[in-house]
Amino acid sequence: MKTDAVDYGIVSFKSKYSVTETIDRLVMTLESKDVKIFIRIDQKKEAERDGLSMRPMELLIFGDPKVGTPFMTEHPQMGIDLPLKVLAWENSGGDVYLSYNSPAYIQQRYGLPVKPFEAVERLIEQSLK
Repeated sequence: MKTDAVDYGIVSFKSKYSVTETIDRLVMTLESKDVKIFIRIDQKKEAERDGLSMRPMELLIFGDPKVGTPFMTEHPQMGIDLPLKVLAWENSGGDVYLSYNSPAYIQQRYGLPVKPFEAVERLIEQSLK
């Protein structure tokens, strides 16, 4: 279920799974489509290593260089937004969300003629079912 369709260029979907399982499911979906996983960061675990506490949160950085490189060649500043990132996080009520930059936001930000990465958005939705 999509919530707050776009909030400052960020789309969030509520997940019925834990943070870890949400990212696990997304990784499986992306890998099944040959999307490269660059890194997965367990931000809660990293905070705990420094004696800090926080609710569960994981960041996944992924993409397809064949798709992203032409965008970055044309618009080098897209290197800030690419590779793509999704964040699974738990709020204070225990609800889990998966958030990412809206394709419409990326389109507007760089003046692109079409919304990029809409196919990835569909994969994200698919992984949460």
